[in-house]
Amino acid sequence: MTFLIRTIDRTATGREIVRDRKVEGDTLTIGRATTNDIVLPDLAVEQHHATVSMADRGRLHIVAASNRNFVHDGRSSDEATFDPASGAELGFGTYELDFSREAEDTILVTITQTEKEYGNRDAVRGFDLASAMPGKRIMAWIGLGVVLLAFLVVPVWSSLTRDDKQPGANGPDQVAMDSSWSTGKLSEAHHALEQNCEACHVQPFVAVRDETCLTCHEDIGDHAKSGRLLTARGPMSAGDAVLWSVAETLGKEGPTACTTCHTEHEGAGRMLPTRQQFCADCHDGMDTRLTDTELANAHDFGKDHPELKAAIHQSLGSEKLTRVVIDGKARENNGLRFPHDMHLSTTNGVARMAGNLQQYGKALECADCHKPTEDEYGFLPVVMEDSCESCHSLVYDKVGPTFRTLRHGDVAQMRADLVAMDRAPRSQIVDPRRRPGEFKRGGRYFQDFGRPTQNYIGIASALGKDGVCGECHIPTVKDGQQSVMPVFQSSGYFLNGRFDHQAHRQEKCTSCHLANTSKSARDLLLPDLKSCRECHQGEQAVKADVPSSCAMCHSYHPPNFRREEDTDETAAPGRVALMTRRKGDE
Repeated sequence: MTFLIRTIDRTATGREIVRDRKVEGDTLTIGRATTNDIVLPDLAVEQHHATVSMADRGRLHIVAASNRNFVHDGRSSDEATFDPASGAELGFGTYELDFSREAEDTILVTITQTEKEYGNRDAVRGFDLASAMPGKRIMAWIGLGVVLLAFLVVPVWSSLTRDDKQPGANGPDQVAMDSSWSTGKLSEAHHALEQNCEACHVQPFVAVRDETCLTCHEDIGDHAKSGRLLTARGPMSAGDAVLWSVAETLGKEGPTACTTCHTEHEGAGRMLPTRQQFCADCHDGMDTRLTDTELANAHDFGKDHPELKAAIHQSLGSEKLTRVVIDGKARENNGLRFPHDMHLSTTNGVARMAGNLQQYGKALECADCHKPTEDEYGFLPVVMEDSCESCHSLVYDKVGPTFRTLRHGDVAQMRADLVAMDRAPRSQIVDPRRRPGEFKRGGRYFQDFGRPTQNYIGIASALGKDGVCGECHIPTVKDGQQSVMPVFQSSGYFLNGRFDHQAHRQEKCTSCHLANTSKSARDLLLPDLKSCRECHQGEQAVKADVPSSCAMCHSYHPPNFRREEDTDETAAPGRVALMTRRKGDE
């Protein structure tokens, strides 16, 4: 037997759409499930509602497959038998099925949908929640009212009626339901202010002001005046100008405000460093906009960056710092005579001496003398008593079990100590026949400055070029007496940048500082720009070992570097940044 299923649908304009398909077999299943032969998408129809099968004498027998009846020729029934030649009408929900004989072995089933039971309402809508709710437009207005009430009216009313609260005060937030206004967590630096919005947002609906930031961050370096910064940045694009015009109209400060660079509520953790493009906006081609500046252009460390400069003591005996280009030719006069290669050798007498001392036990390394600062950005000054005296002993006498040592760093005191030996009992004076530099038990060396009556000659000998002081210091004459040049040690050479030694701990010191080949203390053992670029390239460099933005080495606000005499009115016009200078520096 063949069942010809004909479905008649209507468009919005009333035009009929007829679709035919055939089902072969002696049974026909009807229901809402898609596994049925006739699928009726109506919630009033069961998943498997009824089954039609062949009966005797060419008639059809239909029986309900569930506890819900169907309509047969206007009467509700759970079972019926009819002759398709005479026709029959079955009702399932809003659908009508008309059975008729199309041919001897073909039964035509015509499916149409009626709205008699539900009037003009959609059939599915009669069984969902929307049928009992107001329309979409009304619900939209109701939702808008709820949002305005909960997230605007309540917080504003709470802010206006709360107790007075001073900005920066500790305690829970007194504004109700304002957490929905926050775009994210505060950074680690401001984590303590999570429940104290008023610390920064002093006035409701007013952008954070610079003076609010400066109540806590008062000791910071700064760039030049706003007008000069805007000139260095160059003209804005039309789009940026419009956006800033709108922002300033709504109370936001200009492009040089703190919040332009330092954005908060970006999530817990450290504040994100400033992007390279932010610096390049001003420093790329800045000399064309600020013709009086002495700063070189820069926009990418790997492509366009000026040669590195170091602040060194260029004049012997002078504390004054001078910035020089690190090009391999610069020399520093720090007052020392110290050959690095001799002390870092693994085979000479210095190495053997260090191997015999319990303090070292092997050849010297850089870390034996150079100790990093707490932040590991630089190194502490080398202290003679801690790093040098184990080999370069200044012990000159022994009284009982106690050793007497010359006062390092105080030439006048050294003279006084040696002259005082003339007045000491002979039992307390070291045997003058002791060989100079003789090694004694306990790792001590003795220096022979001659008999007591010849101590003035001994002083002159010690301060000479080949004397015990002259081994490391440069002799000079001060106030008519022999002395040594003062020593100046720098903990950091870069005035406008910083270098994190901790991040380079996997490297050997000699990878960047060629100390093992340096024969003079005047050598400036700093890597040049080319050496740094072997690993570091710009922020967008794909092949770089370490893609590096400007913020990796530079800070917009380096602390405590402004000169005392530098003010916004008296600052030199050749500089954009009023930072990283100490009084007396060049």
